[in-house]
Amino acid sequence: MSADTPHKQVVKRYLEGFRTGSPDQILSCLTDDIVWTVYGHFRLSGKEAYRAAIGGEGGLPTLDVVRLVEEGDTVMAEIHGVAPQPDGTRQRMVMGEVFLFRGDLICERRAFLVPLQHDDIR
Repeated sequence: MSADTPHKQVVKRYLEGFRTGSPDQILSCLTDDIVWTVYGHFRLSGKEAYRAAIGGEGGLPTLDVVRLVEEGDTVMAEIHGVAPQPDGTRQRMVMGEVFLFRGDLICERRAFLVPLQHDDIR
């Protein structure tokens, strides 16, 4: 990956909060009026709605950042992951994440999530 910038460092700290189950770390990276869209699944606004959505049912995810690309106030991330599900299964996935910044904080997150049925990523 290319050199870390302040925005990339925030994205990495944000993702680490998911890996370690730290809602306070996640929320510290966000503006109060954060908007989070996972296309085809949900859209929410505000830190309290965000906190409620990151409850962590089923356990901690594995999130591997393949690359981060930054332009202006936007960081895009390609992520491969595995998320434990409430029923005990594990869902493999790939994600394209768009993080929009206002100042030093994420003000909007747009996620394109693709569940994988096989172990390979092509």
